[in-house]
Amino acid sequence: MQDLTDLAARLGLSFSDPSLFAEALTHRSYLNEHRDHPGTHNERLEFLGDAVLELATTDFLFLKFPAKPEGELTAFRSALVNTVSLAEAAQALGINGYLLLSRGEAKDIGRARDVILADAFEAIIGAIYLDQGYESAARFIAKHILGKIDDVIEKRSYQDAKSRFQEAAQEKRGVTPSYTTLQETGPDHDKRFTVGVLVGGAEVARGEGKSKQEAEQAAAKAALEKTAW
Repeated sequence: MQDLTDLAARLGLSFSDPSLFAEALTHRSYLNEHRDHPGTHNERLEFLGDAVLELATTDFLFLKFPAKPEGELTAFRSALVNTVSLAEAAQALGINGYLLLSRGEAKDIGRARDVILADAFEAIIGAIYLDQGYESAARFIAKHILGKIDDVIEKRSYQDAKSRFQEAAQEKRGVTPSYTTLQETGPDHDKRFTVGVLVGGAEVARGEGKSKQEAEQAAAKAALEKTAW
């Protein structure tokens, strides 16, 4: 088992059962290359941590915003606990350097690495819950996730990028953006789309994704960043 003392200290954690922490940082792919590894992968802990995270976040939002309707609270929650948000929290804590991955997975960047980091973050929550109970897990979530809520509201990141860019384009230019597929590559089971977003017929930005919808969201996000609208 790898020595996780430094990481646990950085996260403010102390495990009665350190094997749970080690399990939380072990990706399935690592076991495929290291069949003699004594532990197991983190998918069950991630499943548990996801549920604990949703409950803690829902409870926080329900109490903080007593007048907000269900739909708005759901949007806030999605912005707080989406893959990018959890991956950013994991990166900030230095979790990336302690993940046990296969050689192939270790080379992943971008969206693929974000998913691995987000899953590990949820697995750590699951490990804390099993080792120390709900209150400890909720404190960890509050410290590293829930404090983002003011930024989420200020930047309106609870809205999807396409909706935000459409509102901005209509306000700034008086037109509705349009999207066009520029490229489609790969076999049917592994398609890759490149989409451009246009305002008044001029391309503003491009985005890529595994579906046209994902590529459109990426293009809208890039457009928001490029225009600073």
